Amino acid sequence: MSFVHVRDIREMEPVPGFHGRFAHSSQMTLAHWTIDEGAVAPEHRHPHEQICHVIEGSFELTLDGETRVLEPGSIALIAPDVPHGGRAITACRLLDIFHPSREDWR
Repeated sequence: MSFVHVRDIREMEPVPGFHGRFAHSSQMTLAHWTIDEGAVAPEHRHPHEQICHVIEGSFELTLDGETRVLEPGSIALIAPDVPHGGRAITACRLLDIFHPSREDWR
């Protein structure tokens, strides 16, 4: 078992405007995002199951062709290989959980 504080994790920017800090276990990744207003995540898909939770701000998510505006407390469940993308309507903070672990963000 180990303990980590998010401020001690190196920040990465895998997509312009998406500032992430990633905590990895052997099977999962927790992504703590700070997203700039107007930043866009182009439509993509990946083999990971994903849970997205909006903590602060407004985020427009398109999931398999359906678009919704997510507000604080909103959660989106994203199955593996389902196309999705979105944009920050305002500056946002999101938490994403991925299974299996995102090796590309280690």
